[in-house]
Amino acid sequence: MPISSKLPVRIFNSRNVKLRSEKHGSPLPPFVCYPETLGLALILICILPLTARARERAVKPQPASPTQGVQFQKGPDQIEIRVGGNPFTSYHFRGYNKPIFFPLRTASGKVVTRGWPMISGIQGEAHDHPHHKGLWLTHGSVNGVDFWSEGGKTGKIVHREFLETQEGQQVGILKSLNDWITPTGQKILEELREVRIYSRPGIRILDFDFQLRAVNGPVLFGDTKEGTFGIRLSHLFREESGGRIENSAGGVGETQCWGKQAEWVDFTAQIQGETVGVAILNHPSSFRFPTYWHVRAYTLFAANPFGWHDFLNDPSKDGSSRLEAGQSIIFRYRVIIHSGSTKEAAIGDQFKEYTRDVK
Repeated sequence: MPISSKLPVRIFNSRNVKLRSEKHGSPLPPFVCYPETLGLALILICILPLTARARERAVKPQPASPTQGVQFQKGPDQIEIRVGGNPFTSYHFRGYNKPIFFPLRTASGKVVTRGWPMISGIQGEAHDHPHHKGLWLTHGSVNGVDFWSEGGKTGKIVHREFLETQEGQQVGILKSLNDWITPTGQKILEELREVRIYSRPGIRILDFDFQLRAVNGPVLFGDTKEGTFGIRLSHLFREESGGRIENSAGGVGETQCWGKQAEWVDFTAQIQGETVGVAILNHPSSFRFPTYWHVRAYTLFAANPFGWHDFLNDPSKDGSSRLEAGQSIIFRYRVIIHSGSTKEAAIGDQFKEYTRDVK
């Protein structure tokens, strides 16, 4: 370790200089000093030998702090996800009609998702739409099969395998394959899903890339408002309770945001005295960007590029889309769970960052 100190004209003989460590007060081991000239000053550069422990640390990578970065704890049906050592969410890849993230929390630990039907007894929660579970991807009409709802005649999205589960100081990655299965047991879509969870102070960010490929023949995504990438927020986000919906086009409230196209939508509320928000950003490379939004005052919040005749209130419009066998469709979104209002969280700037940095 080089140590440099300006000295007067006389150069000290290092063998006669007694130095002690400022931290421990113990004598320093023998070291070698070299005089250097800097203008009119003389510099003595001393090289101290490494201690055994320092040598070990220099050559051996040190383990990451358990309270930093993104960590996963995998169980048989779910992966618990921690950010900065704090619980963030769990990825339930089995146990429900579709894989879901639940619950979702702010950086300060406040839960932003509705608890029911996974958790009962939360005061003030509505028990409607039992298929609104956490955060999900699905659709209400795929080859005429309803994957959005749940019942004996609805489809299921079945986790097949993980291709990658990577923790990291800056980002954690979950990559998996899922199969979209009809009630008769036929697989019609193969889904490649990649989720990136970022570790940033004071904010929670998830990126979602979905690639759906038609297998066993053509696949038609039907025109219905019941879709597609969605989250059911806590009852505290209800407009009647003070929740606020804003979009990139300047719309405010359900009446100006539901069924409208926008680059992003942000839903904010007061939870335990703190203003918090959940924003969904639609990437320009995603199918039919900018997407339409199925966002309701009662806290359903979804991006849906297919539901034209409902959103435009025009039965002559058809937002369906057909994939031939082997063709794929891609959906890409970023979810930001933030503190402060939409303006304070600079969601517009966050969208610019998303489109600039994620290609």
